[in-house]
Amino acid sequence: MKKIILSICFLFCIQLLLKAQENKLILVHPTEYNLKLFSYLVDQKVIEIDNLQVTGVYYSKETYNYQKSVNYIINNDLAYIQLQEINDVITPENLYQQNNCSPVFKEIFENSKGILFFGGPDLPPSIYGEPMNLLTEVTDPYRHYFEASFLFHLLGGSQNNEFVPLLDSNPDYVVYGICLGMQTMNIAAGGTMIQDIPTEIYGLKTAEEVLQADNNMQHKNYNNNLTIDTTFFAGNFHEISISDFGPITGSYNSGQNPLVYSNHHQAIEKLGKNLTVIATSVDGKIIEAITHTKYKNVLGIQFHPEGTYLYNSEIKYRKSNQDTLSSGKEILQTHRSLEFHIELWKTFNKKLNDVKY
Repeated sequence: MKKIILSICFLFCIQLLLKAQENKLILVHPTEYNLKLFSYLVDQKVIEIDNLQVTGVYYSKETYNYQKSVNYIINNDLAYIQLQEINDVITPENLYQQNNCSPVFKEIFENSKGILFFGGPDLPPSIYGEPMNLLTEVTDPYRHYFEASFLFHLLGGSQNNEFVPLLDSNPDYVVYGICLGMQTMNIAAGGTMIQDIPTEIYGLKTAEEVLQADNNMQHKNYNNNLTIDTTFFAGNFHEISISDFGPITGSYNSGQNPLVYSNHHQAIEKLGKNLTVIATSVDGKIIEAITHTKYKNVLGIQFHPEGTYLYNSEIKYRKSNQDTLSSGKEILQTHRSLEFHIELWKTFNKKLNDVKY
């Protein structure tokens, strides 16, 4: 009996050791496209994390067919990635409180070191308390319900000040939100959104007016509103102004306004609870990056640092008919901003490696 007990204790210790050595990352909304982006960054060692294990988490009522993701994982032998479907009932009325998803949110949090929320379509304004602008288009509401509630559980928000956020028990846990991910982070914490940048911020009513404006005021490529040319970038490269490089790129500071790639028409209006601005558009009118005042490894960025087209010179697009085809990598290199993107992911790698369960 004593030998059996010792054997059980030994196996338990081994399991704890193996878990401690794993770097478990959660990807939310793991579509085939997002998995392609992520696995490319891993293959190119842009994301380089020892003993990386990834779980792609999604909600059962999303509109996307996740069999495509299953097939992509199998066909590309991505043994370090698995998927987890969440089936518990969630409604717009109970996003910012204990709900049926609360136990699984807690379990996912306790068994991982960090989480990454990807970009996507417009948020339903109803979940941040505003009527819908005619230019807002909601295509996947249950995805937004799930992600808003998950981020609220992680960070808390002004909608429910009595709620204890999950990160209170592990403040070093890594939470990154890209584009929609940052916007969802903000509304989950009690913030609101500008529903259309050109009309609400700049008073511009047409695609032509936007394209005639300063390039740093253009947050997507409105040439696509005027043509069906498939050689155009969907988004636009523009500069941003950073007040604190630390949460984004650690100790790296380029000493200039880095060039980034954006593809969005909405932006943060009122900041959510305990969020603070660390980067804006050059004119200061659009929030480009946020962090958290309590949890140092929380970062939201409005731009896209994950696109394959930013690191692969063979993928070429252009902004307009007047431009020659070029890769995002070449554009960033010309502006001396590629290193900024590399350092962003190096900082992410270090944060995740340093987190303790």
